[in-house]
Amino acid sequence: MSRSLRRGSIAAIAALAIASLSSCAAGNTPATLEVKPDNASATLGTDIRLNNIVVVTGDESSGEHTGPANVTVNISNSGTEPIELQSITVGDGAAASFVDDKGAALPAVVVPAGGALLLGGPGSPTAKVASTTVSVGGYVPASFGFKNHDKVDATAQVSPNKGLYKGYGPTTAPAAVPPKATGATTPAAPATATTAPAAH
Repeated sequence: MSRSLRRGSIAAIAALAIASLSSCAAGNTPATLEVKPDNASATLGTDIRLNNIVVVTGDESSGEHTGPANVTVNISNSGTEPIELQSITVGDGAAASFVDDKGAALPAVVVPAGGALLLGGPGSPTAKVASTTVSVGGYVPASFGFKNHDKVDATAQVSPNKGLYKGYGPTTAPAAVPPKATGATTPAAPATATTAPAAH
């Protein structure tokens, strides 16, 4: 092989190596690969961020779920004023109701300024949906309404009450236990005979 041919082949190999390296460097970013995060999130302005938006169903692992569900979301507020979450709807427009950690109804949920709140977490308020139809393992539209008519439309992940979300799903009140029979019977009241007044 002549010296010029050898020089040309070396240059071609070097060019191919540089091109492949540069394409790797450009192609491994999430934007290039269009990698989407597993956890649903949304923002409102520059101060409010909703992370890990999940609708938690019962214990089924897959398939369609129709029935109660809870919504869990981590809301952070980097602003200087508290924010008030007033409503949540999921799926087919099913509305959630808020209760505190003792089960008492709440009109809204407040996230303090410079703080965060895990809705549905231990010791925190819970958002309960009485009934909705969702696909376990899939995604569902969710809408969050804040005070002053601010609204965030997002997509929530649907997860069963298992794994990371064990204990976050809907709970049912235990059935009332009937009182136990003691075996004692109440004695019947003695019958009283009534006599008609004697005819005069």
